[in-house]
Amino acid sequence: MSLTPSVPLPYPVIVTTLRAAGCVFAEDEAELILETAASPEQLTAMVEQRVLGLPLEHVLGWASFHGLRISVGPGVFVPRRRTEFLVDVATTLTSPGALVVDLCCGAGALGAALAAAVSGVRLHATDVDPAAVASARRNIPPAVGQVYQGDLFDPLPTTLRGRIDTLLANVPYVPTREIELLPAEARVHEARVALDGGADGLDVLRRVAAAAPDWLAPGGRLLFETSERQVPDAVDVVTRAGLAAEVRTDEEMDATVVVAINCAIN
Repeated sequence: MSLTPSVPLPYPVIVTTLRAAGCVFAEDEAELILETAASPEQLTAMVEQRVLGLPLEHVLGWASFHGLRISVGPGVFVPRRRTEFLVDVATTLTSPGALVVDLCCGAGALGAALAAAVSGVRLHATDVDPAAVASARRNIPPAVGQVYQGDLFDPLPTTLRGRIDTLLANVPYVPTREIELLPAEARVHEARVALDGGADGLDVLRRVAAAAPDWLAPGGRLLFETSERQVPDAVDVVTRAGLAAEVRTDEEMDATVVVAINCAIN
């Protein structure tokens, strides 16, 4: 369908255009695009981007997550709704004023949501992807926490070692061979580094778990999401690292979270 940039598109035309492109929730998407577009030209461009297959969140420039609008730049991993369960679990385990680190933070959704839910947390977040870090710094301004670019724990201040109360690590856990089975919105438009967990999907988790005991405070917790079928192997990974693991699930959200506790005593 040919769209005229200078003429505001009416809602029914947007819905029809999106539905023809295969958007299942065309009405809802049309409302969000209309709400977000600042001009007729931008509205037309956004509809065209969505028709071309860009994730809705990349078209809008934001994702809804745990009651927040999370800024999501092009190519950045879009926070999934099921991951809100990880924040829910972390909220029940994190005390006001706790030291929180968000590894593989992507757009910083987990850290930002936990900071909004628990008063006074001291937040630090890291990601290796420059585009993700740029988004995270919009979602975690200096008044909320600090965002660093680098690999896992590497860019963190060494003064945090042995002091972290809550360690969020939404590590990539898709096995390499299964990347091509992902929906195109993820496979084509999100950074592979945010998806690829290695041969069995647990490579990054192994690295996080191996270092976590040195960074966690006594009684500190590492929390991460995994798939149901990976639970036995994921639990084995953190147990071998010296952490005590428990598994939390939410059937409605199809979410599985592992909580790994540092039982070391000073």
